[in-house]
Amino acid sequence: MILDAHHHLWQPEQGYHWLDEPGLEAIRRPFTPADLTAELAEAGVAGTVLVEGGRCHPGEAAQFLGHAADTPAIAGVVAWIDVAATGVAATIRRYRRLRGGELLVGLRAQVQGEDDPDYLDRPAVRRGLAEIGAAGLVFDLVIRADQLPSAARAARAVPHLRFVLDHLGKPRIDEREEGLRRWREPFAALAASPNVTCKLSGMVTEAGPGWSVEALRPFVAVAVECFGPGRLMFGSDWPVCLLVADYRGVLAALRDALPALSPGDHAEIFAGTAIRTYGLAGRLRPARRSGAPA
Repeated sequence: MILDAHHHLWQPEQGYHWLDEPGLEAIRRPFTPADLTAELAEAGVAGTVLVEGGRCHPGEAAQFLGHAADTPAIAGVVAWIDVAATGVAATIRRYRRLRGGELLVGLRAQVQGEDDPDYLDRPAVRRGLAEIGAAGLVFDLVIRADQLPSAARAARAVPHLRFVLDHLGKPRIDEREEGLRRWREPFAALAASPNVTCKLSGMVTEAGPGWSVEALRPFVAVAVECFGPGRLMFGSDWPVCLLVADYRGVLAALRDALPALSPGDHAEIFAGTAIRTYGLAGRLRPARRSGAPA
């Protein structure tokens, strides 16, 4: 079984202003649950985790949880939250009362957009992280490589919270050896905290248009060395990946970039870790047959 732990959906006109940036024309269009299920069927993927897409508005959580309620393949939702705001716990309660609220498995803030590399050290942020942990949810870290040290401190400071590092912390794969050198040590320091797992996602985009499996391999090897298969999970980062590769191309690239592993280790990376981390056991639902009652 394959479970995709990281993908997005969006309607650009609903407030995804980051899509207005130059060079994003290929993904500046609606991506819907119907588009997703077609991709999954073609790639043989059984289920997914839908992750907030940079709209940074609570209305997105309501929409995404509704998509999950209506789409059997979406096993869980990582919704947006302002982690530094007061009332994080109250926001979580509101989300859980929404239709599909039982499919809320995690939260994410756009930390990568903060200029401060030490943003996760702020007392208000630490308070919000502690409230997320108390609610039994996961916190996805979408951060830049220079924010990895503060993420490591946060993971140690809030040990009851499960953190998931998205996109390996966005190393500069396009810079090859220099990017690897700058990223390896802070990445390993974050991996030392047992309450952190990591997504093998977003790599082709970080590698850029000239990406190759050979460029990905050293970064994947470090991830396997530092986290081990039991704390790594596959994520397509679709449709962002379409800037440089299609869905099946991303899946094939990870398979080719991984070092030699046992079938059990492969099963961890491609499903087991995500199921445990996000609490998805029993959430994968059979697709409704065409014409069946809603």
